[in-house]
Amino acid sequence: MNKAENFIQQKLAQRKLDNNFRVLKTASGLIDFCSNDYLGFARSEKLKALVEAEISKYPDCLNGSGGSRLLSGNTVFAEELEQQIASFHQAEAGLIFNSGYDANLGLFASLPQRGDTIITDKLIHACIIDGATLSLANRYSFKHNDLDDLEKKLKHAKGNIYIAVESVYSMDGDEAPLLEIIRLTQKYNANLIVDEAHATGVFGAGLVQSLNLQNQVFARTVTFGKALGSHGAIVLGSDNLRNYLVNFARSFIYTTAPSFHQLVTTKMAYQLLQEAASTQNKLQNLIALFKKELQKQHVFQLIPSNSAIQSILVPGNATAKQIADHLQKNGFDVRAILSPTVPIGKERLRICIHTFNTKEEVATLSLAISHQLSAIGYQQ
Repeated sequence: MNKAENFIQQKLAQRKLDNNFRVLKTASGLIDFCSNDYLGFARSEKLKALVEAEISKYPDCLNGSGGSRLLSGNTVFAEELEQQIASFHQAEAGLIFNSGYDANLGLFASLPQRGDTIITDKLIHACIIDGATLSLANRYSFKHNDLDDLEKKLKHAKGNIYIAVESVYSMDGDEAPLLEIIRLTQKYNANLIVDEAHATGVFGAGLVQSLNLQNQVFARTVTFGKALGSHGAIVLGSDNLRNYLVNFARSFIYTTAPSFHQLVTTKMAYQLLQEAASTQNKLQNLIALFKKELQKQHVFQLIPSNSAIQSILVPGNATAKQIADHLQKNGFDVRAILSPTVPIGKERLRICIHTFNTKEEVATLSLAISHQLSAIGYQQ
């Protein structure tokens, strides 16, 4: 065995020893309490029909885009869609990327320069961490949602200052205190960048617009692969920011453009979202029901959240995996989130509520969780 293979083997063995070895799974026939398809758009027959009808208007469309957007992959359809989405989110302009990861990677790797400062929430998504790491800027993180700690970091910031938060955090499901953070950005002349991945569609068009803060945020990343049931993402901001990213964001410049089908699906998903007020209300009612049922079962380690993401802390990789495996054997697709994805001691069951889940499924799941926690002697 050569040195490279030996290295790989040792790293994988350590993962198994730490109970955080990852494997790909295909869940068949389980009740979905795992995916980010919060509004059910990914499985929506109505959305499929809208997409088919729209594509039929373009009989000469290509299966693939054929190249990057700066070469052969750009279309009038893509540019018009960007402007439609920007208008929907009350932004001046937007630029579509192949994924939320690509969007944040490109934005944070290209915009902050040497001598600038990036300050991120401690629980920020990996794609923003990776983008910031690729930049030459000074980097700080502040304790999760801790305004005092954020201000301490701001006092040491230099150059152009960029604060990065998620409006709804992907693992905890809680919200960033956007109003208070904006006050600090104004006090220290900083620029706020908000990732709206898990808020778009769950809280209207997103938490920023729900709070009417769109004119006070420097940039937003909105992803299409969660509540919108499509794939890709858009960075929203000024027309200057869009032009800058076209010129300097490597994850945009050097990649094949999204296919026509992907763009059409996103366009139709936004059309469906404009008619989804009752669907969004149904989701909020199911979230409230789940929290109520868990309180009845005396599961107190639920992280406070009003979003579709409801996480129950179950410290220890082995314990979290054991409970998730039990729930899967009983028909519920619930996954354990293990360290190092979350800090050691903060392992959890991450439960996602969807509009297609029934009240009975929600109640039965909460009871199953309670029974399994009791069975293993879980201490609250």
